[in-house]
Amino acid sequence: MKITDEHNERIAKMTFASVYPHYLAKVEKKDRTRQELHQVITWLTGFDDMKIQNLIDEKATFETFFRDARLNPNAHLIKGVICGYRIEEIDNPLTQKVRYLDKLIDELAKGRKMEKILREDGSGAK
Repeated sequence: MKITDEHNERIAKMTFASVYPHYLAKVEKKDRTRQELHQVITWLTGFDDMKIQNLIDEKATFETFFRDARLNPNAHLIKGVICGYRIEEIDNPLTQKVRYLDKLIDELAKGRKMEKILREDGSGAK
């Protein structure tokens, strides 16, 4: 699938606050916790719980969200397909970062072990 400029712009302007409840519902439906969701977000972005809540309260766009983030150096190990797009082939850096987050949350909801989600074994396994 080809990602269009319009798609990238829509993602950039989407607010983290509008998506966060969906992330939470997705993981809780699969018996994962808010704490685990925040652990995944923290691993990717460096944000603590207070910063995550501030970004929600401020209705920060994903553009702002990732501008403020300190992306984990192992984020490039996140591979695979999410929302019909192969993550490693996404050429827009912001869209790729949002899809990294989507993929991590998807893995959490699917019951993957936390050390695998956080790429702690260094394998980058899909």
